[in-house]
Order: sequence, then C-alpha cells, then structure tokens
Amino acid sequence: MDKRMSTEFAGLTAVVTGAGSGIGLSTAKILKERGATVYGFDLAEGGMSGIATWVQCDVGDDASVLKAFEGISKLDILINNAAISAVGTIEANPSEEWLKVLNVNVLGIVRTSKSALPLLRKSKSAAIVNTCSVAATAGIPKRAVYSASKGAVLSLTLAMANDHIADGVRVNCVNPGTADTPWVQRLLAQAADPVAERKALEGRQPLGRLVSPEEVASAICYLASPLQGSTTGTSLTVDGGMQGLRIPK
Repeated sequence: MDKRMSTEFAGLTAVVTGAGSGIGLSTAKILKERGATVYGFDLAEGGMSGIATWVQCDVGDDASVLKAFEGISKLDILINNAAISAVGTIEANPSEEWLKVLNVNVLGIVRTSKSALPLLRKSKSAAIVNTCSVAATAGIPKRAVYSASKGAVLSLTLAMANDHIADGVRVNCVNPGTADTPWVQRLLAQAADPVAERKALEGRQPLGRLVSPEEVASAICYLASPLQGSTTGTSLTVDGGMQGLRIPK
C-alpha cells in the first residue's frame, strides 16, 4: 500500500451513519485504520466498540439527528450509509411503507447533511459519500420502493455536488450490487429455500458471488479520501458487473 494511503485520514474526523454493522462498520474500520477519528451514528452500538464512538441516532427523526451532532465540533467527512429496505411491487407495499423507506433513505441523508454542512464548510478536506445502489440504475424485481429511494439518492448526490462545490464540499456516491450484509442474510433466512435464494442472488451478478461489505467500504473511502480532491458528482459502481455486463449463458 502507498504510504500516503495508510495515513490519508490522519487528523480528520468522520461521521458514518449505519455504522453498527455491514458496510457502515467496514467503512468505519478502514477510516479508523487510516488515521481518522470516527463517530458512528446508529440505533445500536453493534460492532463499533474500539472502532468508532457510538452516537445513538435515528436518521429518520429530525430531533435525533440534531442531538447526535451536538457533541461534534469538527467534521471533515460524512458517510451517509444508513438505510432500510423493503420487498414488493408497487401493489404490495402500503403507503406507510413507502413513506417509511423514503423518510430514512432519502430524508435521512438530507437531515444528516444539513447538520454536517456548517462543520464541513470549515474543513479543507470536506467530503460527503452517500451509499446508493445498483437498484438506482437497474430494474430489480420486487424492490419498487427501495429502488425509488435509491434513484432519489443518485439524483440527490448530483444536486448536492453542484450546490456545495463552491463550499469546498465534494459529494459522491457508491452503487453497490447485492452485498453480503446482515440485512441480506436475514432476508435469505426468511426464504422458503435459503440456499436456492442465495444462488439466485449470486447468479444475477456476473462475478457469480455477492459483493463483500469490505469491497464497498473500500470504494467509499476512496471517494472520501483527500487524495481524490478532484472527484465530485461521481457514482462509483461496485456490483460484480451487474449493471454493465451481459455474460453469455
């Protein structure tokens, strides 16, 4: 590894939402290993002990987000990773579920970013990275509400990048494919045939396997890095080839 990369976040402070497990926890680990001071926003501490300072936060609630930022006086990096999912078509999901998913996945980013911006404007290495999804750009069966929320995240990322470039705040997103996270593992456990369902998920990604949380986290940290000072308004795909490749069967 380039020596600059091993300490690229030294002296910087980062907030990672949804840091208790999965992609968020893996991101917090890399940031910590490379020198950052990390605050992990989540409903529960999860695996953050020794990696990030846990701050209890519900990104779906205005007051909770405002309170979470009260103890933070310096900030250079915001990773908007917290999200929830839902299974179903537009007919299957009631309006209440649409509102819940959009509130967390889209307005959650708005809430945390609004609170972070006054601090980020003071940083010389300010970056926001949003966790989007291949669902924003590829039609995935029975993921209507989730796909709609992630489509909004992609558009929001571009709008934020434009609005805040004059503030010196870079804004990018990652588009993971199906990742081997605790949420996906719970989804598989509920399937009638978990083994067959996992094979189906793996099969729709040309590499033939699920994306690892560490792979997505590495991409997030690449975009957040001060070494990438000219990268803004970009979506970086980490999906095993799902979006761009059509492998002959």
